Amino acid sequence: MNFRIPLLLLTLTLAACSSTPTQPTKSQQSIVNQTEDAASEARFSQNLNELLGQVSQTQEIPLPALEMGFLDVKTIPSIRKLVLPPSATFKKNWLAYRKRFIEPVRLKAGKAFWEQNQAFLSQTEQESGVPAEIIVAIIGIETIYGRQTGNFRVKDVLSTLAFSYPETPNKPAREQLFKDQLKELILLCWTEAGGKLPSKNSSQGVNSAIFSSCLNQNSSYAGAIGLPQFMPGSIRNFAVDGDGDGRIDLKNSPKDAIASVASFMKKHGWQPGMPISFPVQANGIETAKQLADGEPQLKFTVQELIDKGILTKQQGDLQSGGVEPQSKAFIIDLPYPDKDGTDQVQYFVGLNNFLTIVQYNRSYFYAQSVAEFAEALGYKNQSVVPAESPSKNGGAKAATEKSKTKKSSQKKKAKST
Repeated sequence: MNFRIPLLLLTLTLAACSSTPTQPTKSQQSIVNQTEDAASEARFSQNLNELLGQVSQTQEIPLPALEMGFLDVKTIPSIRKLVLPPSATFKKNWLAYRKRFIEPVRLKAGKAFWEQNQAFLSQTEQESGVPAEIIVAIIGIETIYGRQTGNFRVKDVLSTLAFSYPETPNKPAREQLFKDQLKELILLCWTEAGGKLPSKNSSQGVNSAIFSSCLNQNSSYAGAIGLPQFMPGSIRNFAVDGDGDGRIDLKNSPKDAIASVASFMKKHGWQPGMPISFPVQANGIETAKQLADGEPQLKFTVQELIDKGILTKQQGDLQSGGVEPQSKAFIIDLPYPDKDGTDQVQYFVGLNNFLTIVQYNRSYFYAQSVAEFAEALGYKNQSVVPAESPSKNGGAKAATEKSKTKKSSQKKKAKST
């Protein structure tokens, strides 16, 4: 999960490659790092030491233990370039973005991943309400099911972006975000190593090797970890032990990754059995263009969009596979240049479930790619409410569950043929 939201953006105990640091001679020993010049090196060390001191004080963790874990930390200049915003001449291209992710290699890998984890995916879907196709699509787009999880040490990434973020208009906010994630990483690794919070100024029961390994595990250039690319804060708040082995391992355990994605989506408001988005009607494109403001906020009712000609009446009807007329929505705009270089835009109406995907990664391109990847795997972008009218004594819920069961059964049957 780049900054994942809310973004985003999730893993834990990993036996990632790590180096064995040298024992410091005293608690105030300066932290070694590799920066471009002596002034920035001193600034980096001072800021990092201050953060470690804050964590030590608020969580009562012995400061020498924290300093030991960061003794060999370094800044990574290439990461500073990777997080720079695109140039002013750069044109967003939805079609090119889509082509990168919804393509044969990922789809083939997605089907294989589904077959390997079919029983657990079905169980997770039943328990969480999050469709298996959505879970598989997210993990596929994030890392191709673990093939591309990043090759930077997470403590280096977060330290670089927390204390050496490039000069951009949003630098203060971004640095604060990564400072917070660095603190989350420390607390995550401390508990993974057996430590308690607060620690009562004791390292008793803490495995220093596990603590170091956790800090040194691989991540993306933004500090996201494992198959689902969770930021440290998301790991602590949303990741779960899917395989029941007593630990959360988003890098090596597909079940942990599957269950954690479902947990994230459920806790961010996924509505079971509801569509993600609707295409805009051809005669409503100009009106949609006027309403598109780029803000991921549910601000119109579906009925209002029907009245404006953006949606059809059927899309405001649960029995027709739509949603309730008073459901909230917003306009999604996906720009791209055509073959002549002329700016074009594809429009959709985003519903609550689209916004939930945006919470995973703050990008309309990303969310729509997840939706279309899921559809390529068999997801039906419509309400699961059956056509027949349910009885008043709870028949609606029973009918919905029956519909979901039938859908799951059909998927299994299709996969076995």
